[in-house]
Amino acid sequence: MSNRIITGRPLSRSEQSWCKAVSCGTGTTILSLLVSKPPNLSHLHNALQKLQNSHPILSSKITYSTAAAAFSLIIPSTIPLPPFKLNSFSPPSPKDDVVSLSHLHIILEHEMNINPWSIPNLSSSSGVPVFFGSVYELPEEKWVVVFRLHTVVCDRTTAVGVLRELKELMKEIEEKNGGVEMGNSCFGKVSLGIEDLFPVGKGKKGIWAHGIDILGYSVNSLRFSNLKFKEVSGPRCSQMVRLQLSIQQTSQILMDCKLRGIKLHGALSAAGVMAAHSDQRNSGDSLGYKRHIVSNKYAIVTLTDCRSQLEPPLSSHNFGSYHSAILSMHVVKRGETVWDLAERIYTSFTNSKLSNKHFTDMSDLNFLMCKAMENPSLTPHSSLRTSLMCVFEETVEDDLQSQFGLEDYMGCASTHGVGPSIAVFDTIRGGMLDIMFVYPSPLHSREQMGMMVEEMKRILLEDRT
Repeated sequence: MSNRIITGRPLSRSEQSWCKAVSCGTGTTILSLLVSKPPNLSHLHNALQKLQNSHPILSSKITYSTAAAAFSLIIPSTIPLPPFKLNSFSPPSPKDDVVSLSHLHIILEHEMNINPWSIPNLSSSSGVPVFFGSVYELPEEKWVVVFRLHTVVCDRTTAVGVLRELKELMKEIEEKNGGVEMGNSCFGKVSLGIEDLFPVGKGKKGIWAHGIDILGYSVNSLRFSNLKFKEVSGPRCSQMVRLQLSIQQTSQILMDCKLRGIKLHGALSAAGVMAAHSDQRNSGDSLGYKRHIVSNKYAIVTLTDCRSQLEPPLSSHNFGSYHSAILSMHVVKRGETVWDLAERIYTSFTNSKLSNKHFTDMSDLNFLMCKAMENPSLTPHSSLRTSLMCVFEETVEDDLQSQFGLEDYMGCASTHGVGPSIAVFDTIRGGMLDIMFVYPSPLHSREQMGMMVEEMKRILLEDRT
């Protein structure tokens, strides 16, 4: 694999698109940890230093060339790598609409809306780091440790890897009482972008096929149904609603999926479409649709990890952004149950993946996302919403360990620039389903999304036919 790794590099086409999206606010990954004892900052610094040595992409910086209108990743030229900086803060003052939320939730939303990656910042000679860390001291002798990463270097697999490796490193360092061998760094090596690792022939599509697919996506996007928008003007920020189910409720939903031979993402997508369809019928023609239209088309984006299918194949240890999207459109049929719809959605996704659409359509979807950013009026009410929901093919499974005083954690990415109305981040911890639903505010309200999530829960648990 040595011949497929280089020192620094221009960003790939899909990564270029994400960097453009970050200027709008999309593309920030957050890992937020609640601990009940003071974090040993010396040990944490050592663990982060070793993490960066193992994954130098985390120590890279993003730069922007105005002349080339392109973004690049660079590696600092000093050895050893500069120490990771942890900033300390007091918790942000809660606003009126978040007084009932936990400190962990409030801090996550606060960090999710900090964007250091604007083009003026990236155009500086030194660039901007892709990885930031903060520690918030809470009044009740608890602490929140937050890591904020640019999505170009951190897809969901990477985020899970960062958390798991960091916990192992902290355990190793504490067992050795602070001393740890830093090992040999693979300094200066950054893996190629996803398009440069496509299997031969799988990403190819003729120019006419590209044109037809782009036209099809564009025309269909004008017919997509959306959630009712609450406020379409004013600056956007990201907010989150959390849903936690019991072991019994989780087991019931997973068993229903197993009986039908589908994955959880199919059920979550179907419940979201059903809930949105119910909301739209109840709101009449508030979105400009005629009351007599009973069949509306909803767009679902499903993200799939391509690592195992690339050439050469990558493992979860290869940090970066290696997910691809498959866009599908679905209509709720009269008399259809959520599980009927879930099977249709899952089958549609599976067939698209077997047809390699996660490779062949990547450039088309990136092109349309960029066009939406350049021409917001092409989207309903200039909302920059490109789909109803975004889900992941695989659910993360993890056990919440109490070591180091870790009580709880949350991880998700922002969506308020351009993208879906709802981004779904699902995890099973100790047999319990824990889901974060990220949405753009004030386009959607916290009350609206809370009701939407409760309706999804009701649909999944009560529709057993």
